[in-house]
Amino acid sequence: MRRTFLKTAFAAVVATAACALAGNAAQAADLTVGANIGNVPWEFQDATGKNVGFEMDLVEEIGKRLGKSVEIVNIPFNGLFSAVQSNRIDMAVSSITITEKRLASVSFAQPYYDSDQSLTVLAKSGLSKVEDLKGKAIGVDTGSTGDMWATQNQAKYGFGDIRRFEGLQPAMLDLAAGRLDGYVSDIPALLYYSKDKPQYKVAQRIPSGERYSIMFAKNSPLASQVNEQITALKKDGTIATLHEKWFGTKPEAGTSTADVLDMPKPKS
Repeated sequence: MRRTFLKTAFAAVVATAACALAGNAAQAADLTVGANIGNVPWEFQDATGKNVGFEMDLVEEIGKRLGKSVEIVNIPFNGLFSAVQSNRIDMAVSSITITEKRLASVSFAQPYYDSDQSLTVLAKSGLSKVEDLKGKAIGVDTGSTGDMWATQNQAKYGFGDIRRFEGLQPAMLDLAAGRLDGYVSDIPALLYYSKDKPQYKVAQRIPSGERYSIMFAKNSPLASQVNEQITALKKDGTIATLHEKWFGTKPEAGTSTADVLDMPKPKS
């Protein structure tokens, strides 16, 4: 009986180990996607706690077409860069702008959205442009292009203080409470967020010529695979449908949402 018990126990251990290995193999086949959840309308949680948004729909569709499941990992925006560089995640989304500086250390698929920065204020504040914020406190998302713009222009416009936040929601709460005078961030997110909140006003578009895409580790082979899927999604109208779902209109001709483009490469 003791031998039988030992054999049974050994078989159970082997079976458990095999299951664990199989589980690890299955997990390795999945796409792990980092995202700063709370970044409307790109990635945020609905009333049920489900992750939703334009980029959530996009990466789920890309995963499906690649035959891989998708796992979303909530990471603050500034942490997404080190997460892809260290291969902790396979790719990252969060309305990430392609910049020449970023292309030196990471790779991007072709862009799928054209954007600008914006200034959002309380409607009752009487503020209407960045020139009105001399000596005042403004909020930005840590490490974002809004952060870069505000830092570069602080002396020009005389901003009194630049306060950094991990996402839109805490910044807007501070704006509502009077702890901020203005918030500089990507215009599509603010237009979406404030459309049913009359206490806020997107007071000014700040031209920046930004384009969003999915970010990968430098020279990751996954980047070209995803790029091919984005091309297909543009050609068959899927991305146009997502744009209409989340922004209420079809994408304009000539934008990166509508046109198939090359993968961005560093100039030097």
